[in-house]
Amino acid sequence: MSKPLNIGIIGGGFMGRTHSNAYRRVTNFFDLEYQPVLKAICALPEDAARSFAERWGFESFETDWRKLIARDDIDVVDICLPNNLHREVAIAAAAAGKIILCEKPLAMNTAEGQEMVDAVEKAGVANLVSYNYRRIPAVTLARQIVESGKLGRIFHYRANFLQDWTIAADLPQGGDALWRLDVAAAGSGVTGDLLAHCIDTALWLNGPMVDVNAMTETFITERTHQLTGKVEKVGIDDACTFFCHFKNGSLGLFEATRYARGHKALYTFEINGEHASIKWDLHDLHRLEFFDHADDSQVRGWRSIHVSDGDHPYMDHWWVPGLQIGYEHSFVHQVADFLTGIAKGEAVAPTFRDALETQKVCEAVLASAKGHSWQQV
Repeated sequence: MSKPLNIGIIGGGFMGRTHSNAYRRVTNFFDLEYQPVLKAICALPEDAARSFAERWGFESFETDWRKLIARDDIDVVDICLPNNLHREVAIAAAAAGKIILCEKPLAMNTAEGQEMVDAVEKAGVANLVSYNYRRIPAVTLARQIVESGKLGRIFHYRANFLQDWTIAADLPQGGDALWRLDVAAAGSGVTGDLLAHCIDTALWLNGPMVDVNAMTETFITERTHQLTGKVEKVGIDDACTFFCHFKNGSLGLFEATRYARGHKALYTFEINGEHASIKWDLHDLHRLEFFDHADDSQVRGWRSIHVSDGDHPYMDHWWVPGLQIGYEHSFVHQVADFLTGIAKGEAVAPTFRDALETQKVCEAVLASAKGHSWQQV
């Protein structure tokens, strides 16, 4: 019989919902030693916290994250807050001996991230950063293919993440829904929001980066701030492109923007190797494209692997072969892996220390763009 593990989520926005959904669904599909219990949600204002608790089945709610962390009946603190709040909450949760799951990116910068790593490692608490795309079955399959050696020597890694939701000049910055446009809350723009996902996946699939050369652009330089009502300077990057060298000798090309009209969430990556290539597209997330030069020349070409069979990663927990799953399931897989790791006393990647490496790349990218120069990671 599974043991209860009491969950306290801090933050009732989009990520608060995705994480709540994952905790509610995970034991319907995965046999786990721990049964997550939605013990408390922390959000503001009080009416929103109460409504969130009722909708998602939390036993209680708080409006002060410090009170949630201080509660003896909370085992796991799940941080779904703007980036500028990650450090303080995570360090306090670690000091209280709580297990911690934190949304990405880890922190506002490398220095803050290092403090968070030091805190969880000193406390000896299990920790995970929510880079959920690792746990989309097709992306996990890509990792298995790379590790198998089927691609041979890797020459190129390229990725992009394109959106178009901030093009309007009258869109304000700051506040609950638009904190990602406020540099004080977000730390950066598309680099920390979108490219961080691309970078984490790349480090997982292709290994460490050595150096980067980047450029960024802010297309609309002033916006009204929702909290002050004043027109203020925009401090985030609206678009970023960078090149890099990987430790394995391959070259990387990355692009992210919120000014690609017609794209809502186009995230793709492609890896070109000596013998074969793979590519993936979030819009068709249950498929992995594979090209093998060893195929007979008459039938050689890109093949589409429908990642839905029971021998594909995670898929034996879901439906019959041929039926696909989607975005939300990556968070269910994340919770399943994390709870399994907690039960076994094993670290589950990406830990805070793993996510610090992504933070270092993001910081090098921003420094490169500012200085118009190559930057070591």
